[in-house]
Amino acid sequence: MVIVNKGKLPVKIWADPSDLKGYDEAIAQAVDLANHPLARQWIALMPDFHIGYGMPIGGVVGTIGGVIPNAVGVDIGCGVLAAKTNLQADKLGRQKLEAIRLKTHELIPVGFRHHEQPQHHPYFKHPTKDPVIKTQLSAADKQIGTLGGGNHFIEIQADEVGQIWLMIHSGSRNLGKRVADYYHKIARQYTAKSPDLPTPDLAYIPTGKLEYQMYLEAMDYCLNFAQASRQLMLKRVKSAFAACGVPITIKEHFDTHHNFAAMEKHHGQKLLIHRKGAVKAEGRLSIPGSMGTASYICQGLKSAESFRSCSHGAGRTIGRREANRTFTYEQAVEAMKDIVFHVRQGQYDELPMAYKNIDRIIQLQSDLARPIHKLLPLAVVKG
Repeated sequence: MVIVNKGKLPVKIWADPSDLKGYDEAIAQAVDLANHPLARQWIALMPDFHIGYGMPIGGVVGTIGGVIPNAVGVDIGCGVLAAKTNLQADKLGRQKLEAIRLKTHELIPVGFRHHEQPQHHPYFKHPTKDPVIKTQLSAADKQIGTLGGGNHFIEIQADEVGQIWLMIHSGSRNLGKRVADYYHKIARQYTAKSPDLPTPDLAYIPTGKLEYQMYLEAMDYCLNFAQASRQLMLKRVKSAFAACGVPITIKEHFDTHHNFAAMEKHHGQKLLIHRKGAVKAEGRLSIPGSMGTASYICQGLKSAESFRSCSHGAGRTIGRREANRTFTYEQAVEAMKDIVFHVRQGQYDELPMAYKNIDRIIQLQSDLARPIHKLLPLAVVKG
């Protein structure tokens, strides 16, 4: 662990000094958090940390007195569903995997696409009074069960004994972004004249304001929407397998949020713990690598030092735009040659070269999460 003492609170980073090279901006963001008037105890950075908007992705902060919308992020409820199937990898040759990949694309819209028709999902029967969410429900019913873009993916993976797993990484789509933007704007209004706020990007809604509870309720709605969306995608991935002559059953599955806030007790204090690109390290959880590299199923170790948190993935080494400028189509094809995947011209931002080494990330947080399974990718559907 590296401890940075440049702010009012220390910043604890699950890394060695050699791992910090090139991450000065992200560390500066963490120091801003350490100087935040609501922050308490210390700031924790998971080993996959990298620069974000206002706060580093892979960061954890506990507050008293308010909520910081940008410390949750714009993709509220983004997370990973991992599912173990009854299928063995030797039943899936490359041709069959390609058929399943293409069928999955037919059933699950990706990128900016959504379903043409409302899904009439029972989730939308849950009442909400939130002024933002109410305006988005009809659109959200076409977005539920869609993957989104960026680093979102669906993978078919195999564990060390050849058991097939499915992993789905997605979030709350436009619903979460609308909620995040709306309440960040309100936070900016409340803290516009605050002399001790390190940056307007870390604006907060004070506990005593009506919008404080409104934000938390809207956030919970988005968390549940994101989880319901991943469940619907899992159902449709199963349909893709069945349509390709390989019916599967799910033996176990679990869902791991990594953009959320929750009231918890740590070191004798009740804190609102904001996790932005960090997982609550309790029970079984998934830590995916980059597209095309290994992912891990782990047991959370409830470390008090990290506010019972661990990393949510591998973490970027290079920004998306820079990756698309730097890498070539030939490099992309070479990097993904052993995996069933369609390389898109100009889209190289999720290649393994754009991410930290997932094995190193797992090693750096051995006190936070214990690996149970290492999953190797066989096929990838990218958002």
